[in-house]
Amino acid sequence: LKVKITKNITNNRFKILVFSNILGIISSFSLPPYNLFFLNFIVFPLLFSLTILLKNHKKYLFFHGLFFGFGYFCSSLYWISNSLKYEDTLRFLIPITIILIPLVISFFYALAFILLSFFKLKYNYSSILIFALFLSLFEYLRGSVFTGFPWNLVVFSIAEFTYSLQLLSIVGTYSLNLLVVSLFLSPTILFFDVNLKLKFIIIFYILLLVIINNIYGIKKVENFKKLKNEDLKFKISIVSPKIELERYFSNEKTSRIIDDLIKISNPNKNVETLFIFPEGILSGITFNDLQNYKNLFYESFSKKHKIILGINSEDKFKIFNSLILADNRLRIISQYDKNKLVPFGEYLPFEDKLSKIGLKKVTQGYNSFSPSDERNLIKVGNYNFLPLICYEIIYSGKLNNNKKKIDYIINISEDGWFGNSIGPSQHFVHSIFRSIEEGKNIFRSSNNGISAHINPLGFIEKSIESTQSGVIEVKNIKLISAT
Repeated sequence: LKVKITKNITNNRFKILVFSNILGIISSFSLPPYNLFFLNFIVFPLLFSLTILLKNHKKYLFFHGLFFGFGYFCSSLYWISNSLKYEDTLRFLIPITIILIPLVISFFYALAFILLSFFKLKYNYSSILIFALFLSLFEYLRGSVFTGFPWNLVVFSIAEFTYSLQLLSIVGTYSLNLLVVSLFLSPTILFFDVNLKLKFIIIFYILLLVIINNIYGIKKVENFKKLKNEDLKFKISIVSPKIELERYFSNEKTSRIIDDLIKISNPNKNVETLFIFPEGILSGITFNDLQNYKNLFYESFSKKHKIILGINSEDKFKIFNSLILADNRLRIISQYDKNKLVPFGEYLPFEDKLSKIGLKKVTQGYNSFSPSDERNLIKVGNYNFLPLICYEIIYSGKLNNNKKKIDYIINISEDGWFGNSIGPSQHFVHSIFRSIEEGKNIFRSSNNGISAHINPLGFIEKSIESTQSGVIEVKNIKLISAT
């Protein structure tokens, strides 16, 4: 019988790998913005069954994981190549990027599956737990190794179930990811060689745990609603422009872009206001260059106003992607320089070698940004906020390493690099997860992306879609705690 199974696997190995690839593609539609989470109740039991079939064939198991991952990531990360269309020198990399990035990330799944070959997987409970544990472990490693890329974790497929997500505040994203993978594997119990009654009892208890988790989420929301709104003593204006990236590459006058930003923000000189402008809206110039236009700000904003800008800054021979808090005369009050830079997007790895063959970072300019290793809180009025620029919002459990008092989080982003794709929705869902994990309001200002006020339980209070422009105004917020 073993010889016959081995022969069938050998003869049909290509079909098996194609099927693994198709399962990965199908699973990708469980993620935002599609949110067809139920697909994973089919995909993961089939993936588990194929793993059992291939358990004695390490080479095939490796490619089984690789092909599944490639389908999953190729289908959900194709939009990354959009960022290369703006510069002619980088266009030749578009087809390479569509294939190479998903392939590299897929190696984490491939390694997980080859390690599973060391276990005698069967249709039993321990095998399900081992399978879920290894898959989740390598998702964690994917989000941590080198710079880490925790994008499109399986847990994001339940992003719409905000009550269920409240467990994040206790266990964190990666632990919830393990629980969700285990849940998606639960239909496999139907194939167990045990009494039918026992199968239904186990499934009943799984459903009971899901219900208990939702009851916990509902109670937490009810308690949150009882909290009093806290008056910030100033208004927060989240400015969400729709400035196309093409305008930066066409060398349009900076003054015109600033005029557009001022019109959208519509400042009232008599109202204490914190204006939050997104990252990248004044791309190609530094904060020092912006001083040439300070009269435009001085004429439109008053002493009652503070302005948050995402802009490049310089320090000797280094260039930083910065969030700057300034007054109406563009005098710096506080500054945060981005810690986590996007590989190839904001800096070129092995720059001394790759630059010789004509490669550069994707964003404007040839010199790579430098990372900072400090993330100090910024104070406005009586409240401290944690500054995060774009991509930094995706890192679970690594936002406030100093454990300082945070009242809210401000995230500025430029999502125009994603194009008219599923990218902005995928990026936005990380903000929902971080708000629940940290228990903080998040004020997100994104150019060509989704801008929003998200409360500490992950519910969207107000939002502006990536296809729109406008301003979100917030005067009162609820704070869960002072930590």
